[in-house]
Amino acid sequence: MSIRTLRFVPLLLLGLTGCQDALDSVANKVEHPLPAKLVNKMKANDMSTRSPIMMRIFKEEGALEIWKQKGNGRYDLIASYEICKWSGKLGPKFKEGDRQAPEGYYRIYPSQMNPRSSYYLSFNMGYPNSYDRAHGRNGSNLMVHGACSSAGCYSMTDEQVLEIYGFARDAFKGGQEYFMVEAFPFRMTPENMARHRDNEHFEFWKMLKAGYDQFELTKRPAKVEVCERRYVFNQVPQIENAAFRSTEACPPASLPPSLASAYSGYEKTWNQNFAKAVAKFEHDENRQLAAAQAKAEAEQERAEREAAREARIAANGGQSAPAVLSLFSTGNPLKALAAQPTPTPAPQSAAPVAAETAIPADQMAEAADVPVPAANPLAPAPMANAAADSKPKKPLWKIWSSN
Repeated sequence: MSIRTLRFVPLLLLGLTGCQDALDSVANKVEHPLPAKLVNKMKANDMSTRSPIMMRIFKEEGALEIWKQKGNGRYDLIASYEICKWSGKLGPKFKEGDRQAPEGYYRIYPSQMNPRSSYYLSFNMGYPNSYDRAHGRNGSNLMVHGACSSAGCYSMTDEQVLEIYGFARDAFKGGQEYFMVEAFPFRMTPENMARHRDNEHFEFWKMLKAGYDQFELTKRPAKVEVCERRYVFNQVPQIENAAFRSTEACPPASLPPSLASAYSGYEKTWNQNFAKAVAKFEHDENRQLAAAQAKAEAEQERAEREAAREARIAANGGQSAPAVLSLFSTGNPLKALAAQPTPTPAPQSAAPVAAETAIPADQMAEAADVPVPAANPLAPAPMANAAADSKPKKPLWKIWSSN
């Protein structure tokens, strides 16, 4: 290695060390303050650093959102992070070891925060919740964590989870009892729901959508309960403090009147847009199906023509066409005919020929009476015509020439 190259090695190692130790240099990651830019953004949006939070996760979009309460009690989006990895596919988690990230509504209490995580920092999502247990689902240690590695969890980078953890830590310090993590397969728009209308989990997603829609209306986290083995949202029981039990009948309850009215109008518009989206997708799908069918029919016809051609070749002794068609394989079919040898007739004896050409005596007598035409004395001499014919003719291409 040259001396000039060696001079750059310390600088290279220093750069690599800086990348490697960027988070190791955080003296106390559990208490590491949120960046100043986020603090300033919160102040600009009438948020306290210790006001309550909620989180929303969207698998298909690969996004984790932090929503924070404003002075008026409503929530606003304060930060959004790209999920580094999540495992499985769209749909809920069913059992331990299926490597499926959960979907649903999960409460996060301070006891679920893990400052000593093997994945930098993390918090447990609380799977299975009461809905999951009511359906016999099981699993453990489903986390939101750092290290960008997932086996059923939602994994972030260390830099991201440092901020996410900080939002939760500060909210708990502000007195929040628990915060909600709402995990969805995708944003529950009419177009997305129409696109996934044939999915086996569609009914489950319709249930989740009720809570999603009510948050879109109120910008407040839904009050989530489970009864009759299903989620219910913002229900006010007729009997105060009536209990919601996951496997038992729901107590008599209803939405607050103002929310019920707004939700009814919202659903009406949503359903209209959903029907339009379904019609559009069905039209596109029918067009694609027709195109695929036409392509398949054309391919079938091509295969049949090829099979017929192969059959003709086999019947023709391995040649691609009958011999008579070979006349047209050259530029001039007359040349092809001329090139073919003329068949030599079989030799015949002289006697049969003479017998065939002999004329009967009576026919010869009749022929003798037929007058023989004489030459026309007024006709020009044959030599003159011959001379005229022998005169060279001017080629056609010289007719228009001036010479």
